[in-house]
Amino acid sequence: MHIGLLGATGPAGTALAARIASVGHEVTIGSRSKYRAMEVRDSIVEKWPGLDLTINAADNGGAADAELVVIATPWNAATETAHSVKTQLRGKVVVCMSNALSKVGREFQPLVPPRGSVSGSVQAELRDSYVAAAFHHVPAKELAHLEAPVISDILICSDHQKATATVSDLVRDIPGMRPLDAGELSNATAIEAFTAVLLQLNVRYKTRVALQLIGIDDEAAGI
Repeated sequence: MHIGLLGATGPAGTALAARIASVGHEVTIGSRSKYRAMEVRDSIVEKWPGLDLTINAADNGGAADAELVVIATPWNAATETAHSVKTQLRGKVVVCMSNALSKVGREFQPLVPPRGSVSGSVQAELRDSYVAAAFHHVPAKELAHLEAPVISDILICSDHQKATATVSDLVRDIPGMRPLDAGELSNATAIEAFTAVLLQLNVRYKTRVALQLIGIDDEAAGI
């Protein structure tokens, strides 16, 4: 599958692009500046010369031509970015991985966007697309270390079964990850906000936590 990542020049977007490419998907890294995207693409390829990574670079418009599109921008740019490529995203599954957070002193605090979540705001903007919220709780450093699996449950929220199924299939391609259907897009409010708790745990215990839930067997999750 060809997957485009918009605004994927930050740590999380870059790491996800590298990880997806490492399992055989064609990836296009997008940015407002094509040249910035090229720098990031080159840094990934240079870091992993022994891997056959199919990674392209483009501006966000070029990345939006992919079959599946991930919005990896900072949260306050997600809706604007989605609007800028709205026509190209019509009829496609769009993943939003942005979290609305603020750091006040040493504490991370969740913010509540007008639609309840960043993903909800993106869906309101992209009425003709199938938006899913996913990949919010994966530590970027581990995600970018392609020689080791990332052991993490991936919570997926969407109002469209097509989007949930498509993103679940992608997650299953990544060793160590398990997709879980977490319900409708309204639940993204809690999922995005919980990222603040995980970041606070990282600071307090000097670690990088990932989410794993017990009580759901792998067969039920389609693994």
